[in-house]
Amino acid sequence: MSAFNFTPSDPSTFILMGIPGLEAFHIWISIPFSTFYIISLLGNFTLLSVVAKDQTLHKPMYLLLCMLALTDIATPTFVVPKALGIFWFNLKGITMAGCLTQMFFLHMVSVMHSATLVTMAFDRYVAICNPLRYATILTNAQIAKLGLICLIRAVLFILPLTLFLSRQPFCANHIIPHTQCEYTALFKMACGDITVTRIYGLVLMFVVMGFDLTLIALSYGQIIRAILRITSKRAHQKALNTCTTHICVMLTYYTPSFFSNLTYRFGQGIAPHVHIILADLYLLIPPMLNPIIYGIRTKELSDKVGKYTCGK
Repeated sequence: MSAFNFTPSDPSTFILMGIPGLEAFHIWISIPFSTFYIISLLGNFTLLSVVAKDQTLHKPMYLLLCMLALTDIATPTFVVPKALGIFWFNLKGITMAGCLTQMFFLHMVSVMHSATLVTMAFDRYVAICNPLRYATILTNAQIAKLGLICLIRAVLFILPLTLFLSRQPFCANHIIPHTQCEYTALFKMACGDITVTRIYGLVLMFVVMGFDLTLIALSYGQIIRAILRITSKRAHQKALNTCTTHICVMLTYYTPSFFSNLTYRFGQGIAPHVHIILADLYLLIPPMLNPIIYGIRTKELSDKVGKYTCGK
């Protein structure tokens, strides 16, 4: 049953098609979508709640985890409700303003997430390589300032891309073969000259990914050197365990992102629905896994979660 009867020539409306070629399976696809989303919300809200309640967790490391949890809540929230509307009720229509807004917030949160991972790597670098000055270098106030800088950076990077696209005339065919308003799909529908927009998008991707990954690599290079010099077996194990947790979280974010971009740009022989599913999993899997990884591998946090969820 079609809830909206938009014509493709409507200049103010786009049509999100969901996953073309798998329309008959939309209901079944919605089951893992909604399941992953619910698990993600439960895990991240639990983490936020536990840190907020327990004063002993009001430390830079856990405040950074809260920043990560907020981005993990926001990322699927900008996509999943609309995707489920398509899968369940055939609500495919979205205004141009709504489409550009979704694109802006989705990519802004993604850049914010990456910056948070860089800040977490810096936090571990100071904690392990310069532990005596950790309390003075990274205070809670400093973490708040770094969080604000990460947010401003994300807005300044993504806003021009959105403004460039908002000024573009779009062709008569307003059909987007996707569950979300991806900027690459909007590029393809633009009728005007998109050279500047395309170049900015590519430069932005390489600057954000390249700069952030370089900083993370430099931080962990120094961290590994410091860990190898630790003589105490217990301290060595604790530092290694903390770093392994952070590396796992970074891999769950950057690996799907890398393969999603790789298959989109170089996988011309891959079916379109595979591209779409990979792009959606990239937005669903990391937010679901992050609180689970930290809950399992961080003893202090797992103890507090057990205390508040199961009782003393």
